[in-house]
Order: sequence, then structure tokens, then C-alpha cells
Amino acid sequence: MNQEIATAEQDVEQGGRGLAKLNPAPRQAYEFVLKIDDAPGPFAVVEGSAQYDVVNEQECGRIVPATGRAGRITSQENVQLQKVGDNEYRGTVYLDLMQDEDYYGRGVCQWKFSGAGAMLKATGAAGETRFLSFIEADRFVKGDSETQHYADMGYPRESMEDYADYGEDAPDGFKPELRDKLFSVTLAGKEARS
Repeated sequence: MNQEIATAEQDVEQGGRGLAKLNPAPRQAYEFVLKIDDAPGPFAVVEGSAQYDVVNEQECGRIVPATGRAGRITSQENVQLQKVGDNEYRGTVYLDLMQDEDYYGRGVCQWKFSGAGAMLKATGAAGETRFLSFIEADRFVKGDSETQHYADMGYPRESMEDYADYGEDAPDGFKPELRDKLFSVTLAGKEARS
């Protein structure tokens, strides 16, 4: 088991899911909608993701010897987004994508969907700005939307290489002279019909 855990931890460090398993028959499907407004140019890279967290890691997770506490267990899973219009993308998120299971011999780990996110890049070239947005699970499930605003001046590249731009909730988060040079990304969820 110790070798399996060490291998799993290396996998997580490299962006994998470690011991976590996917539910072979997820049923709680939601449509993930991404809309881009007033962008200064096209985006060659539009990637979606869904985040899942174990809500009871203290009861089920691996105990970290240095602290005596269980470490946080989380997984970021890719969401395939399809372009459905000039500035709109859609994909499917499953709230029950992760498999509840006893991964460490201490009890069943219970997974919960915690939100959906997106990453956009102009051409996908190394060093370009990564425009990032995220919508929390409660808003996603209710069918609410989350809009982030970004300054055109960061497209396609900011002065820092590979800059992560998280945007602002509202245009007034920017200097007045930039407020008419913004674009936005809106994320929303809605329950998929069977």
C-alpha cells in the first residue's frame, strides 16, 4: 500500500488524480455554458474543467506523518467544450463524476462537485496570458452565472510570461481609462434534460 500511495502522490504532483477513481455511470448531468463578449481577438484555446473535493478527508484520507492530519483531497477533471456559436461554448459536467470509495483503508471518501472553470489563451503559444474564470458549485447548480472582466491590454500577452489573469467581478475594478477596453467571460450551468 505504501508504494501505491507514493506512486499516487507523484501522479497528483504531475496533475493526475492519484488514487481517485471516476464513477463508471455518472447521472447528475449539467450543461456548462461559456460565453465571451467583446474580446479583442479570437481564442485558439478554450478549456473547461470541473473541480471535485473530498468533504470528509479527516475521516478517510491519508494521514500526513509530519502534521498528524489528513491532507486535502481534490481533483480537477477536464470538461470537453464544443463551440456552438461565434462566442459560445458548451460541455457537460457531472456532479457525481468522482467515485466515493475507501482509498486509504480509513473509511469511504465522499466527493462533492465544488465548481467549474475555464482557461482561455489567444493562440496557445508559450508565455501567453491565461484568462481564468470559475463558478462555484452552488451558483452553477442553481443556474446562476458568473462574469469576469479582463483588460484588452493583456491579450494576447501580458508583460509577465504565462500570466494568470483572474479578471475582476465588475468593470469598476479597473482604472477609468481602461473600462471601455474590456472583454468578459460568463460561465453558467443548467441541469441537462434527459
